[in-house]
Amino acid sequence: MRALHARYPFLSAARETVEEADVDLVSLVREDRTVVERATERVAGSLREGSVGDPHRSTRVELLSYPVARVLVSLVDERICTRKYARAEAKRAIAQFTDERDASAELKSARTEKLSVADLLAEFDLEEAIRETDAGYRVAVGTYLGLTADVRGEEWRLVNRTLADGDVHIERAELDALLEEAIAKRVERGLPLGVPDPIADELDEEVASLRETLADLDLTREIDTVVPERFPPCMKALLDSIQKGEHLEHHSRFAITAFLTSIGMSTDEIIDLYMVNSSFGEEMTRYQTDHIRGETSPTEYSPPSCATMQSYGDCVNKDDRCETISHPMAYYEKALDEADEDELIDWREEEGDGNEGEAA
Repeated sequence: MRALHARYPFLSAARETVEEADVDLVSLVREDRTVVERATERVAGSLREGSVGDPHRSTRVELLSYPVARVLVSLVDERICTRKYARAEAKRAIAQFTDERDASAELKSARTEKLSVADLLAEFDLEEAIRETDAGYRVAVGTYLGLTADVRGEEWRLVNRTLADGDVHIERAELDALLEEAIAKRVERGLPLGVPDPIADELDEEVASLRETLADLDLTREIDTVVPERFPPCMKALLDSIQKGEHLEHHSRFAITAFLTSIGMSTDEIIDLYMVNSSFGEEMTRYQTDHIRGETSPTEYSPPSCATMQSYGDCVNKDDRCETISHPMAYYEKALDEADEDELIDWREEEGDGNEGEAA
């Protein structure tokens, strides 16, 4: 097994190497705990720090831990876990690539098998779509839009780019960002995998640990859509209690307020919800809400995990999706993803339309 493949396990040649080794995955996860531990470290690190951790000194362990990590991600089966893991693998790969490319020491260059820009472009069939020029690179507009779809930053918007003859100009330094996107998409492709029961059974403990990590961390995507019909049952029940003017215990009030701030509601919008409650106090509600969202505190609080909701008695009316997630935000994210576009009408827009109609 080549060190190059251990450093870049997403390469087609690396996958072929593993296939040719004819490794029995059931035996591997049952008998080689070093590989399983490194695989678990890859996934857990991606969730906690956005990093897959330091490579193992053994080329074999490092290379084989990659397919096992993909199995673990598949068994966890949470989209945020899949995305975070793919991003972390891509980040590590591009950092390794740039370090090797920029290394000037001849001794290091001679001893280390490296990838070139041309190698990576060929790996992703981008040789025709991305072409080097004297001033940087020209990227076919369709390829550019595909690679930058998930890249944040105004500078990546097409309207802020030079477009000529169907190509977008990018600087040399920006190519790394596009290659990182290509790697992340490659890592994420095909996930979740179908995992046979014998393999899944051997990894029960690791999967449970990773699910606990997800439950403890605020790892949901930025959401700015309020569709109560898609709320998790626990949050529907708490919202219903608010609208009925019922008293909420402190932990329940914290849970629903943290949830509403996490999905994009402003402090004023949340205050408007609480106004129907006879015990409502605007000043205190504003202070609590701003504190939860991090405006008046050093911490932006996330909603409690499902385990915490259960411990306080706020986990009610569980449905089938509840059995597959560990956090209310993960439930909501999945519910939004599975809904048709015409079903995702933001509650605030509905209210706005209604108010405009009354005013007219």
